Amino acid sequence: MLRRDFLKTAMATAVLTAALPVQARKTLAMSNQHFADVDGQPLFYSVHGAGKPLVLLHGGIDPDSFGSNLAELATGRQVIAPHLQAHGRTPDTDRPLRSETMGDDIAALIGHLNLGKADVMGYSLGASVALQTAIRHPGVVDRLVLVSAAMRQDGFYPEVVAAFKQLEANAATLGPGVKASPLGKAYPDVDWTNLFRKVGDLTQRPYDWSAEVAKLHARTLLVYADADAIRPEHMVEFWKALGGGQRDAGLDGSLRPASQLAIVPNTTHYTLPVDPMLPEIVKRFLGAASKPVG
Repeated sequence: MLRRDFLKTAMATAVLTAALPVQARKTLAMSNQHFADVDGQPLFYSVHGAGKPLVLLHGGIDPDSFGSNLAELATGRQVIAPHLQAHGRTPDTDRPLRSETMGDDIAALIGHLNLGKADVMGYSLGASVALQTAIRHPGVVDRLVLVSAAMRQDGFYPEVVAAFKQLEANAATLGPGVKASPLGKAYPDVDWTNLFRKVGDLTQRPYDWSAEVAKLHARTLLVYADADAIRPEHMVEFWKALGGGQRDAGLDGSLRPASQLAIVPNTTHYTLPVDPMLPEIVKRFLGAASKPVG
């Protein structure tokens, strides 16, 4: 299906929105749409397919980041796709946007649905939320898939970090542009200027989760584009923090780490979530036999 970029602006906006690619949107069947009250935050989520649950977390600004890959991931398993605070059909509150508190929302949703342990996958902003879900609530996460994730702010290229710092100041310009776009028409209740302000406030804040990453118990898959917004040195550093890249796996592969790393060719940060190779990589990881972490 033809995809178009409808907003051309600063690098930070592109990183957060995956260039805000717009596809023809199908209206979800009402039976697939739900709201959960998670500690006072109404959280919208849709349910697709059947099988072991996979909680799928979108990137910043656009709640439909994965495009048709959502349906592909729902082949043979149940995909639960929440809209994060202030995104899509989930209303905002006076709470600032923080990966930690949104991670708490996702853990509460898993509990609300009585899923026990669920696989959790996130892209970009959603990857940060997925990571914090696993860090703060290890008991609710089985396997973890992080697509274009950074464990420190400087994991992004310097020009991306610099653009992040301008996003809040540019919100008044960016918001009306998105409101008039196909994405804005699909989600008319979103206060786009406010969303850009809050996402800008989030992304300009330095963070370093490397110590927590080294203690993760969830078996993790890192997926990056070969031309990502994340520096390749940081990809390797993240991989090593998970126990990867320490030694040869041996002739029989028995010494390979429990977690995995994938770099998808001919992709960027903005095309990776809709690349047809992504579901194949994720399904292979989620369907592999378990191996203890650590």
